[in-house]
Amino acid sequence: MNIGITCHPVTGGSGVVASELGIALVERGHQVHLISYDLPVRVDRFMENLFYHQVDVAVYPLFKYPPYTLALSAKLAEVAKTWHLDLLHAHYAIPHATCCFLAKAMLKDSNLKVITTLHGTDITLVGSEKSFHQMTKFSIESSDGVTCVSDFLRKEVCKVFNICEEPRVIYNFIDIEKYKPNGCTEFKKKLTPRGEKIIIHMSNFRPLKRIDDVIDIFRLIRAGIPSKLLLIGEGPELAVAREKVAQYHLTDDVVFLGNQENVENILPIGDLLLLPSEHESFGLAALEALACGVPVIGTSQTGIPEVVDDGKSGFVLPLGDTETMASKGIELLSNERMHREFSEHARKSVSERFRDDIIVKQYEDYYREILAKK
Repeated sequence: MNIGITCHPVTGGSGVVASELGIALVERGHQVHLISYDLPVRVDRFMENLFYHQVDVAVYPLFKYPPYTLALSAKLAEVAKTWHLDLLHAHYAIPHATCCFLAKAMLKDSNLKVITTLHGTDITLVGSEKSFHQMTKFSIESSDGVTCVSDFLRKEVCKVFNICEEPRVIYNFIDIEKYKPNGCTEFKKKLTPRGEKIIIHMSNFRPLKRIDDVIDIFRLIRAGIPSKLLLIGEGPELAVAREKVAQYHLTDDVVFLGNQENVENILPIGDLLLLPSEHESFGLAALEALACGVPVIGTSQTGIPEVVDDGKSGFVLPLGDTETMASKGIELLSNERMHREFSEHARKSVSERFRDDIIVKQYEDYYREILAKK
């Protein structure tokens, strides 16, 4: 198949999934065209049938803001026509599904199909904004096929937009040969000279990630067991995190690593991942940690319970219950046998349910199903 993929080319779940899906599809014999304003993340090598088409946005005095949506729509139509694409796969409803609809309309008699994958914030944040609600709903319903990254998100979509035809659930995936229990052991020795436990949080540091809770949980765990905290990522709450670390006198035990490309080399040195988010449609960071044998503590009423087996590969607890999260963390980190069992179950569950070859085949089958429809 000839497939066009458009996404936000930034660090985050949707960009990671879109680019790694493109790479996996090429490895399975398809031709893939990535279309965005910048090269998507994780695309770090040449592949014969993987193409990147940059969207250039012209600046005119008439426009107060550069018209990216119009430029993307035109580029999608151009690539689809030039390369005879079978389908466009939009990651995020706005603006990508909207732009795919416009591109398809411009091509008129084309048999081009549009599939939209919803990742979460396009629904819970953008979609719930009154001014964008109707446009988001229209973009979803105008797609030939729609997928969600979790059953939790599927239910949210149906509730928020009153969608009659329910989206297909296709989970995020991971390369278990890339994410596995090994890592930078020398870095770990240097970081923990007294054998401290390593706790990790990885996100884009937005308010819904509840960085305050991460620091609070770590402070309580550290009071019960010697430990260090690694913070991976950057975002608007980074300054808040630094202030709170200083306020609690934790500066010597908290390491800010910023954005990291090769997290598969860092995650395996961790003993526990904290993901106390207010909202997670899936929890890609949790999946990556589990594949590396690192147990996860996350929140219920999100998509995390579909990834983390409560009481087996981590703990799933109510939002804001930092004391119980810290208590469970201490219990796990102070019991070697329990931690080993959790680590082994984490790796096994990911291998059985979220392996890349399993999930990418589901996308292939769905593509063919949509293409077969008149």
